[in-house]
Amino acid sequence: MEVWSGPPDVHWDTAQRALEDAGLGDGLPLVPPTKPRVDAALHLAGIDGATALAVLPPSYESVTWRDVAINAVMAGCAPDCLPIVAAAVEAIAAPEFNLLGIATTTGSATVCIIVNGAIARAVGMNSGSNAFGPGNRANATIGRALRLTLQNCGGARAGEIDMATLGQPGKYSFCFAENAGETPWAPLHVERGFAPEANVVTVAGVSGTIEVVDSESATPGDLAQTFAQSMLIAGNVGGAGLLGGGEPLIVMPPELADVFARSGCTKAQAKAEIFERARLPIDRLATAQRERASASGAAGDGSLRVALSADDIMIVVAGGVGRKGAYVPTWSGTTKAVSRRVRG
Repeated sequence: MEVWSGPPDVHWDTAQRALEDAGLGDGLPLVPPTKPRVDAALHLAGIDGATALAVLPPSYESVTWRDVAINAVMAGCAPDCLPIVAAAVEAIAAPEFNLLGIATTTGSATVCIIVNGAIARAVGMNSGSNAFGPGNRANATIGRALRLTLQNCGGARAGEIDMATLGQPGKYSFCFAENAGETPWAPLHVERGFAPEANVVTVAGVSGTIEVVDSESATPGDLAQTFAQSMLIAGNVGGAGLLGGGEPLIVMPPELADVFARSGCTKAQAKAEIFERARLPIDRLATAQRERASASGAAGDGSLRVALSADDIMIVVAGGVGRKGAYVPTWSGTTKAVSRRVRG
């Protein structure tokens, strides 16, 4: 590698110190939110920056499009990504998402953003290889912009209101697009009632990711067993007596989804196959946890489930070549996934 040979940015270090001193950052460098940069994003979205967008817990402050644009610029978003960030902000403000709990818990909860529709391709989002990882500006900065908005407008600053014991890397950014071109099933937004051509953002409150590897299974039943057993985590027992928040997210690469589809298994049937196998006998829990689970009434058959019904499981197809999927447990403090149409 060589040192940068382009024009020097003589004000960069000064701007970084000023932004850090103002408490606006997340520990990574920020793009200075100058008026031309913010106005460019708002102009492309075709909306007045003073327009109110949402009221965000935990501070319950009204958030405008200009507020979101400022945080999107600081995160490094290209101007055409602003409508996606705005839709995510609207979604996390929905009461059923329980942003107050997610933003203030001592747990590791964070927001996972899933984007569907042609807009994902238009802004260059990654839905394939390394979809959860680095290397894609749109994925990284959209997720980061939402986090900065939650911090700077919603008041969820680490160590002050955001009291996570450990947190997780996904709190910097967790955003990807569904691989709609390679899914054998209806994509997530269609399942959730939107038209196939709609551009939609879905947010889920999640507690991390767990890799699910199965290179051998050739039947839906066998593969469902692998996913189900990967979801049985005693440390994720929630207040409702479920393993997690009750809407677990499974992300399958196309090769694993095809194992189900080639056998004529619909997405609903795949969910049912997994749900029926995802049972954790309460006698495997520690004594105090076992007593708590019994008191909740959720273990009537002597086992805990990952959801109240198979329909509550979310399956999204994303990723590249390989048979490595992921189980993404939803936050055990109760939360519901929320979808919003992208404006414009």
